[in-house]
Amino acid sequence: MAPDTAFGKPKSMTETAAKEYVEELMVKLKKRDPDQPEFHQAVHEVLVSIVPVLVKHPKYIQVLERMLEPERVILFRVPWLDDRGNIHVNRGYRVQFSSCLGPYKGGLRFHPSVNLSILKFLGFEQIFKNSLTMLPIGGGKGGSDFDPKGKSDREIMAFCQSFMTELYRHIGADTDVPAGDIGCGGREVGFLFGQYKRIQNEFVGVLTGKPIESGGSLIRNESTGYGTVYFAKEMLESHNISIKGKKAIISGSGNVAMFAADKMLELGATVITLSDSSGYIVCDEGLSSEQLDWLKDLKFEKRGRLSEVPEKFPGIAYHASETASGYNPLWQVKGDLYLPCAHQNEIGEKDAKHIVANGAIAVVEGANMPSTAEAIEYFLQHSVMIGPAKAANAGGVAVSALEMAQNGQRIFWDEPEMDERLTSIMQNIHEKVKNAAEEYGHDDNYVIGANIAGFIRVADAMLQTGLV
Repeated sequence: MAPDTAFGKPKSMTETAAKEYVEELMVKLKKRDPDQPEFHQAVHEVLVSIVPVLVKHPKYIQVLERMLEPERVILFRVPWLDDRGNIHVNRGYRVQFSSCLGPYKGGLRFHPSVNLSILKFLGFEQIFKNSLTMLPIGGGKGGSDFDPKGKSDREIMAFCQSFMTELYRHIGADTDVPAGDIGCGGREVGFLFGQYKRIQNEFVGVLTGKPIESGGSLIRNESTGYGTVYFAKEMLESHNISIKGKKAIISGSGNVAMFAADKMLELGATVITLSDSSGYIVCDEGLSSEQLDWLKDLKFEKRGRLSEVPEKFPGIAYHASETASGYNPLWQVKGDLYLPCAHQNEIGEKDAKHIVANGAIAVVEGANMPSTAEAIEYFLQHSVMIGPAKAANAGGVAVSALEMAQNGQRIFWDEPEMDERLTSIMQNIHEKVKNAAEEYGHDDNYVIGANIAGFIRVADAMLQTGLV
């Protein structure tokens, strides 16, 4: 039976009762939104983690059900013309999940897989990730099922302008500040900002990840990847392990993966792999800085594929993706540190078994929810450290919030200052996560620590602002 959650009347709760209540909430959630598996997965991970918090502080019971429901979901059509004059219609979304800590903050994802379940999972994760930064930002997410691949710059501009022609009504520097995500980089954010500025006739920090000339911030593109490695460094050093000399297996080849690889090299690690949707590359001796620079040009400027790499560098092997095997062969490559930086659920239980068999020290998540629940459980059972996405990849949104601060004050911080601020934020996140895990009896379980630390700050704010 669900506990009495009447406002202002929290009851005591045993561990058994807390677990039963969590399961009742999950049953209710799945009944209400039966076709949203990614959202169910994200919610379940948080709820099971905070059971000890509910036992110690039953006052938080009364916020749980509200916390699982977005404050607002916006759904709209996005019509646009391609270069041949054909009409296309995509679906646009903005999930404004929680504003209890500040304006909604979270990226826009442009990818054919985008649907409400994925955006709700991302928005829900964003609440707690943003909470961990200790910056005044709430949680949200948005995007479209539009696929920018193979589109001309004019077609992408047409789509972005149409998208913003509706979205502008729902955002603002003190209301909701979107950013980029998969498929929405500096080019797309620039087009979106230009259309917002045209409609509203104002130059304000309504988007982050903007081009520098439009009020963007230094190291914004690098920040998620850098932050992931800074978190990994803190996590390893807290166990007296140096990142220097370790072999890094990295998935993805976007901003997160490329700049995580950059920072790994800078700190003395060896980067063995990168991947894209068609396959992955393996460089047994480790990628050099010069090779990484060439790869950035290939992916960011030429928008090419990793299959082109061996022609330029014969010593680097390329392997096409295998989808029928039920696992990703990339994770069979032997290494010490594994950084999934591509997409959600890219590491399943079979992959986790390969990673453990390789003698992995740690898995540090650069992507959002890249490991399934079964994979996480397997890592924990085999004493592989996990740097969860909520904590490890918070560097991107942290620098986005710093971009908002610069826009609001009409100032511009140089690269050393930005990197120093990012480093400090990631160090503080690591400390908060580690301390929360220890306080609630789960030493070294960074997954539980991140969920608890993020949850408590949000729950306190919700209690303070009343039943809204």
